[in-house]
Amino acid sequence: MKTNSKYVSKKPDYRGFVVYDEIENNTWQTLMEAQLKIIQGRACDEYLKGLEFLNFPVNRIPQIPEVNEKLQKVTGWTVEPVPALIGFDRFFKLLSERKFPCATFIRTPEELKYLQEPDIFHELFGHCPMLAHPVYADFMQRYGELGVGQTPDVQKLLARFYWFTVEFGLINTPQGLRCYGGGILSSMGETVYALEDPKVRYERFDALNILRTPYRIDIYQPVYYIVHSYESIYNVLKDDFIDLIKKSQSLPEFRALFPKKEKPLENEGLELIE
Repeated sequence: MKTNSKYVSKKPDYRGFVVYDEIENNTWQTLMEAQLKIIQGRACDEYLKGLEFLNFPVNRIPQIPEVNEKLQKVTGWTVEPVPALIGFDRFFKLLSERKFPCATFIRTPEELKYLQEPDIFHELFGHCPMLAHPVYADFMQRYGELGVGQTPDVQKLLARFYWFTVEFGLINTPQGLRCYGGGILSSMGETVYALEDPKVRYERFDALNILRTPYRIDIYQPVYYIVHSYESIYNVLKDDFIDLIKKSQSLPEFRALFPKKEKPLENEGLELIE
């Protein structure tokens, strides 16, 4: 996991509060106003209910203690301020304790639409609403527990599973495909792209296939894995998931058709090779 960042998180005071300036609060407001419109009809009901429950302010960045006061009451989760990027060991340890790591910086106005590093808008708006859902909350804790003490190669594949579920997951609903992944729901462009671009490829949720699928962080995803329930992703972690990871290591990766270096947000898709 990358641990160097051009951004610097702001240090909370003794109350856990952070002072944000007018530009930072305006950036939050711009992102909120845009994304609240975009996610309608595209976000899953569970996310929308969580977002309504958390009731983030529109005109300023929420303070983490405010979020924790609500979130802890329903699922026992809290948000933990961290530096911009942290290593795998701390990441998994925090999740195992029902603490969601959150950098306290917000992107610059120049990077409103695209940011490779997770900022406070991505973490709070993208991820925290789903942590108010009991099954999903338990799934996230179990995921963290699995990663604690694992070797770097196993943690790397756990990160791949996280990418295609927690960050860029879609769910099939009676109303059609909906987004639940925080990476999608905090992105102005990818929320629309993931559901409406004809080049997108959809695959049914299959943990072994996910573990064999390469990805890049600086492009829209060429393939998304679709779940039918949050119980399904939780249940796969209850089984011998580490054994499944080891099985995936004995199999070839699916072949990525995107080049190793290219401009952000461009890709040529991903071919799944059996």
